[in-house]
Amino acid sequence: MTKRITVPQIMRLKGQRPVVSLTAYTASLAALLDDHVDFLLVGDSMGMVLYGMPNTLSVTLDMMIAHGAAVVRGSKKACVIVDMPFGSYQASPAQAFENAARIMAETGCAGVKLEGGAEMAETISFLVERGIPVLAHVGLLPQHANTVGGFLTQRNEEKILADAHAVTNAGAFAVVIECTEPAISKKISGEIAIPTIGIGAGSDCDGQILVTEDMIGQGTGYVPSFVKRYAEVHEDITRAARDFADDVLNKRFPSK
Repeated sequence: MTKRITVPQIMRLKGQRPVVSLTAYTASLAALLDDHVDFLLVGDSMGMVLYGMPNTLSVTLDMMIAHGAAVVRGSKKACVIVDMPFGSYQASPAQAFENAARIMAETGCAGVKLEGGAEMAETISFLVERGIPVLAHVGLLPQHANTVGGFLTQRNEEKILADAHAVTNAGAFAVVIECTEPAISKKISGEIAIPTIGIGAGSDCDGQILVTEDMIGQGTGYVPSFVKRYAEVHEDITRAARDFADDVLNKRFPSK
C-alpha cells in the first residue's frame, strides 16, 4: 500500500533536494499528478481557473472542502494541502481553528494554507498548537490584491523578511513566497529553517509550485510571465472538439 508523503517529510527536504508542488482541484487531475509531486495544493485559485471568477475572494469554504476531498480521493502518494478561503480565518484564531478543523475532518487533507505574515503569526501558532499543520504564504497575497493595487512583484525586503521569520517562529511547516524579488527570496531561504516554496520568486527557493492549468496550457486567459508552459493542452482540446463537431455534423460519428 502506498504511503502518503507527510508534513515532517516535506520539512526534512530543506537542504536535501527541491520540493515539487502543483495545484489540483479535481480527482482526475490529482491522479495524473500524484506520482510526480511532493504535495498537491488545493488552491483558492480554483475560483479563477475553474469558475471564471475575477479573483479568489468569492471562493467559499464549502467549495474548498468539496474540491479538497476530491483531490484526496484522487491521489495516493502526495501530501494534500487545502487553502483557507478569504474570510474564513482572519477574524480570530478561534474562527480559523473552527474552519481549519472542518477542512481537515471533511477532506482528509494533511494541512491548510493561509495568507499573511506577522499579522497571522498568532493564528498560525494557535492552529499548530492544536494539531493543524500550516503552510504559510508571504510576498504577494492574492486575497489582498485589492489593497496593494493588483498582482504586483513585491520588493519590500524588510517587511517580507519579517513576515517569513514570523510565520517560521509561529510553527508553519513551510512558506510559499509569491511574486517576490528573487534576491529577497534567496535571503529568506538562507535565513529560515523551513522550506520556502516559490511561485514567481526565483530559483533559489527550496521548492517550486505552479498552477497546473497554467503549466499545461489549458487556459487561454492571462498567464503570469514567470510561468513555463510544459504543454499546450488547450490546442488539443479545441482540436478534439472541432473534429467531434465535424464528425457529428457530417454523420461520420457514430460509425457502424
